[in-house]
Amino acid sequence: MEHLDGKYLLRTSDDTLSTEDVALGYKQLLKVEAAFRTLKQSLELRPVYHRKEERIRAHVLLCWLGLMLIRIVENKTGKTWREVLSLMQMLHLVEYRLDAGKLCQGTELTEEHKAIVSALEIKEPQQIWDISLH
Repeated sequence: MEHLDGKYLLRTSDDTLSTEDVALGYKQLLKVEAAFRTLKQSLELRPVYHRKEERIRAHVLLCWLGLMLIRIVENKTGKTWREVLSLMQMLHLVEYRLDAGKLCQGTELTEEHKAIVSALEIKEPQQIWDISLH
């Protein structure tokens, strides 16, 4: 039986699928399950009990959209969702209050941040958000 070590047996009821398609589908399933775990942990999603069908559908759609965004971020950046999330959580918006007024300033982007923003094809956030004088 040692010759079977590291091998998987995958079974499907769809006999039109090639061996490669079945294996690819299984690998994608693992990625979807990992994404669901990420959503539960990162967004702190817990079971939600809906009674109305339209609310159930809306909830499923929102979860699906969240997963889709995670996959897009991972594919475009070449990083895991956790890596991107960890890096982006370093960015903050700080409000300075002085007698003369206030200033809202964002954290300066590092080269890693800039690479993520560029890969996602989004505009870099501005550094100065608000200046209010009294």
